[in-house]
Amino acid sequence: MTAAYDTPVVLDRRDGPYGEVVLRRHGALLQIIANGCFLMDTSDGRSERLLVDAARHALDGRTAPEVLIGGLGVGFSLAHAAADAGWERITVVEREPAVIGWHRDGPLAELSAGALADPRTRIVEADLVAYVNETSDTFDALCLDIDNGPDWTVTQDNDSLYSPAGLAACARVLRPGGVLAVWSAQPSPEFEGTLRNAGFRQVRTEEVPVARGVPDAVHLAVRPG
Repeated sequence: MTAAYDTPVVLDRRDGPYGEVVLRRHGALLQIIANGCFLMDTSDGRSERLLVDAARHALDGRTAPEVLIGGLGVGFSLAHAAADAGWERITVVEREPAVIGWHRDGPLAELSAGALADPRTRIVEADLVAYVNETSDTFDALCLDIDNGPDWTVTQDNDSLYSPAGLAACARVLRPGGVLAVWSAQPSPEFEGTLRNAGFRQVRTEEVPVARGVPDAVHLAVRPG
């Protein structure tokens, strides 16, 4: 447990392609801060694991599925996907070189070393918005965790990902019947409507209660086909 009086210690601070990214240690926790905005820490990970599990379950027993994870973060989603032998291939797109480095040979390696060594894992250094518009690869599931949710993006450019055009790009990289799962710091009924209007089916939201405030949420939707 982290005491309230503990002072965060900056382990690394870098100017990345989208601004400043910082890795801090606060007591026993590691924290990622982007442009002064708290993104995530190593305190829990339940909702990040739910992101992967909910997508897997929504595939209804599809054999050898392949998953694209948007955002490496502190590694919870990747580590949880790698712990499931059912995933055939795990691709993670991360746009911050610093975050990738913290996992490969920095403090976050304690969470992700095993997953990174898994032969099914591939890390792609790229902006996810550009990636889903440009790649020729397709996947059975797309798990997005690059923002604090569709209503609270880390950078302004990410807003486009949750627009009708952005969701059309997400659908393009999904195979028929593929699942889109989007992590959010709070449920967004408006985003559910946007998903339906973009042509997704079986739209629903799963919530994860937190100690204080509104619950974390995972928005789920299925590409028709």
